[in-house]
Amino acid sequence: MVRQVAVIGAGASGLVATKCCLDEGLEPTCFERSEDIGGLWRFADNADCGRVSVYRSVISNTSKEMSCFSDFPCPEDFPSFLPHSLFLEYFRMYARHFQLLRHIRFKTTVISVRKRPDFATSGQWEVITETEGIQESHVFDAVMVCAGKFQQPHLPLASFPGIETRFRGQYFHSLEYKDAAAFQGKRVLVVGMGNTGCDIAVDMSHVAAKVFLSGRSSKWVFSRVANHGFPWDMHNTTRFNHFLEWLLPSAIMKRIKIWKVNSWFNHEIYGLASLPFCMLSGTIVLKSNVKEFTETSAVFEDGTTEENIDVVVFATGYNFSFSFLEESICNPLKNNRTLYKCVFPPQLERPTLAVIGLIGLTGSVMVGAEIQARWVTGVFAGGRGTAGIGEVLGREDRSTCWAWSLCGEIASCAGVKPSMLRLLLTDPRLALAVFFGPCTSYQYRLMGRGQWSGARAAILTQWQRVLKPLRTRVLEDSATSYSWHWLGLLALPTVLVAGFLLSKFVLIWKLLGGASWK
Repeated sequence: MVRQVAVIGAGASGLVATKCCLDEGLEPTCFERSEDIGGLWRFADNADCGRVSVYRSVISNTSKEMSCFSDFPCPEDFPSFLPHSLFLEYFRMYARHFQLLRHIRFKTTVISVRKRPDFATSGQWEVITETEGIQESHVFDAVMVCAGKFQQPHLPLASFPGIETRFRGQYFHSLEYKDAAAFQGKRVLVVGMGNTGCDIAVDMSHVAAKVFLSGRSSKWVFSRVANHGFPWDMHNTTRFNHFLEWLLPSAIMKRIKIWKVNSWFNHEIYGLASLPFCMLSGTIVLKSNVKEFTETSAVFEDGTTEENIDVVVFATGYNFSFSFLEESICNPLKNNRTLYKCVFPPQLERPTLAVIGLIGLTGSVMVGAEIQARWVTGVFAGGRGTAGIGEVLGREDRSTCWAWSLCGEIASCAGVKPSMLRLLLTDPRLALAVFFGPCTSYQYRLMGRGQWSGARAAILTQWQRVLKPLRTRVLEDSATSYSWHWLGLLALPTVLVAGFLLSKFVLIWKLLGGASWK
């Protein structure tokens, strides 16, 4: 029986894992190698602090309503997209509210996690930690690895001939970038067109003489702001949109998405809403992939050359390496698709080790990490979360490891996914908000294990919390342009038809013997 649980890391995933353990009556001990909570969201002025942290100007890509934990909404006066300081403040509020700090051992590094000799029957782990040079051995019934995916910088210098042998300028990984002050008047090349690369290019463009942004392939650029000035992810991530993707042919959905992103600006012109403005003003120039470096220049695959490059920033991502795990467990993690539901290593005899937060970034990692932690702690506690866990052992899973789709899968396993038909029959107003509104994490607190009495109110007031920080002055003719009442009147017939079709589909499936489909 699982009782004592080791939680490794006190970032977003570690905090919520600790809280979920307490919810299930487990006894967590969270080990954090630094002196404070927050993980990478705790800004450090330099990269020599022994951990990865954000740069000074970073702002979240997902909105506060789509990022917060399911039973603890962000304060209504917080802006929709949070700088690192407010994200850290949210974590501190969460930790204080649920009294998590008493369960965290700071300045304690996990050295090794090894199976006990009787693991096949006990499922227990031996955990070796080090605090101020003193090592200590512990025995835990289960382990939750919450160390995150941003651990070791990926610096593929071998793919860029000349960067180490000929180039005379400065080059470094984006991990070392903290602010733009040191690059006044420089000609900078940023390699990598992900979120970090684009953000750093824009940040540097305010002081640098010229910034070049290089990437191997074209990218779609999404604005944080969508229709009527609301956060894009609250408009885009809805059950209704997900239903349309299931209903309509993929070719049609692809055209709709292309039209939508091009409604902000034409991607054919830019090759990709500050980035397009910087390109229009000439402070950022888009380039193809780098072929090689000379002493002072970069040669690109399209045959062009940019001279007098002073600085090269490699925004080329990170490798994750859980070196404290034994090799038989650690090696398969290099491809997290070997994990069952991106959580459980399937080769273990007992499912008492779980990896939390090792998921993609199409949505908030915080939301995905929380639903993972709720399922895992339910499994540990032997509750309803054990649904489907018998399939874990010896099986390689092919579930997609992206936050939006993964949340629904794991919520079903944990027994907390809301029933739209039940909501429609018992609370039509809430059903409309859940189906057509943003798929916020509060939906997974409406029913089942861990139900929260405040979930309904949190869902029905989520748009108010978006508007609150914007209403810093009152206009005489001001009126909200977003009316859920009209949307509800239009949507109700659609929901009824969808519910009817769904019930018929389930009936036919049962008549056919409940055969599984792919």
